[in-house]
Amino acid sequence: MRQAGVLMPVTSLPSRYGVGTMGAEARAFLRFLHEAKQTIWQVLPVGPTGYGDSPYQPFSSLAGNPYLIDFDDLTAQSLLLPREYESLPWGSDPTCVDYGRLYELRLGVLARAVDRLRVQAATEFATFCADQASWLDDYALFMALKGRFQGAPWSAWPDAYRLRDAQALAEVQQLLHNDIIHWKGIQYLFFTQWSALKSYAQSLGIQLFGDLPIYVAEDSADVWASPEQFYLDDDLHPIDVAGCPPDAFSATGQLWGNPLYRWDYMKTEGYAWWIRRIAFQMRLYDMVRIDHFRGFDSYYAIPAGSADATCGAWRTGPGIEFFNRMKEALGELPIIAEDLGYLTPSALQLLADSGYPGMKVLAFAFDAGSGSNNSYLPHRYPTNSVAYVGTHDNDTARGWLKTANPADVAFAKDYLKLTDAEGEVWGLMRGIWASPADIAVVQMQDLLELGSEARTNTPATLGNNWRWRARPDYITAELTQRLAHYTKLYGRAL
Repeated sequence: MRQAGVLMPVTSLPSRYGVGTMGAEARAFLRFLHEAKQTIWQVLPVGPTGYGDSPYQPFSSLAGNPYLIDFDDLTAQSLLLPREYESLPWGSDPTCVDYGRLYELRLGVLARAVDRLRVQAATEFATFCADQASWLDDYALFMALKGRFQGAPWSAWPDAYRLRDAQALAEVQQLLHNDIIHWKGIQYLFFTQWSALKSYAQSLGIQLFGDLPIYVAEDSADVWASPEQFYLDDDLHPIDVAGCPPDAFSATGQLWGNPLYRWDYMKTEGYAWWIRRIAFQMRLYDMVRIDHFRGFDSYYAIPAGSADATCGAWRTGPGIEFFNRMKEALGELPIIAEDLGYLTPSALQLLADSGYPGMKVLAFAFDAGSGSNNSYLPHRYPTNSVAYVGTHDNDTARGWLKTANPADVAFAKDYLKLTDAEGEVWGLMRGIWASPADIAVVQMQDLLELGSEARTNTPATLGNNWRWRARPDYITAELTQRLAHYTKLYGRAL
């Protein structure tokens, strides 16, 4: 079945309170998708972000982001009062997320909601805590300890807590009881709202398309609670870390810094840690993109403490055995493989053996030197693939048209017959909608024909990423009708 969808981070939705949330604007966006004949909403990871604000470096791979909890919906449940948040200084720029303000203001507001939650929904809250204890207990204690130590990473905590001495943790759990309950309450609020949003999406025939980073952050509850799963030394410091070698994005490569997995140890446990993680994601979403899929074939290891990624080396990953074990445990799952970048023959074979659809990005298609041999040209897309003009790591379509090599732009204009009458950005999107790919996803910024100022992320940079937000009036009847027209024209509407 041919489908179409839109990539729109939840944080990028409009809101009066500094960041997009799971409330009324999210429901309005779902109605827009439905009316525009879309069947997929792709979101970025929704975990709690830390340093750098990247959703790919969360404090937990299972917890939800407190910033996404909607205040107005909490007020409708009598968990907040409007005066507790409406007059706070959330910022004056509706097109930009100010993460500093969110950090300073949001958790205090949510604390009031949790206080009321403990009284008004005590039974439901207790049931949630019991059901999610396998990860929630560690996460809540982790966050409470971070608060006690002024936000310091767990690797800098006193040894009794860093090394998880049982007696020390038992004592501090009593000392930080209220803080632990606070963090558990926030997760209850997040997952209650997420469940309601997912149900609303399903009622409109919209699938939620999630994103699972292959790695977890070093400063995360995942690593702190399960250090045996990661490539750490005896003192629990990373030996080698993740990244990728020099490429078109960066001459010195990308030094992500995530700890690597002990795949040999994971194998002895039947990859149970990963199976639990995947199963959890499949309860959140209808389909999941696994980021950096080639890392399961071979992964790039960079000595910890390196200044950049130039001195790394490739190592062998778990391969198809990992996915076979996952299928045995969980069955066939709607997984999409992020297979971008240079792929070795063995990585290509892994993708083929898995059966998962890969990704095709139009922005990579128009290298004038490669001509019609480029596999990212739409006429070469396999049906079992997901097509994009660009992902969150690419410039917007308008930005690409302005900054790309003129010869490449000329090639695109010739190949797609781009015209001013249609609009060159819409012509680029037409290229993937018309392609054989089963799924075509466009960024919201491209539907709005925005330039580089609206780019979501620039890899290997810090400080100005993950901040774009749509203006309150971004959805119009004209846009809805035009998107619906193209979707029906190319057989992607239900």
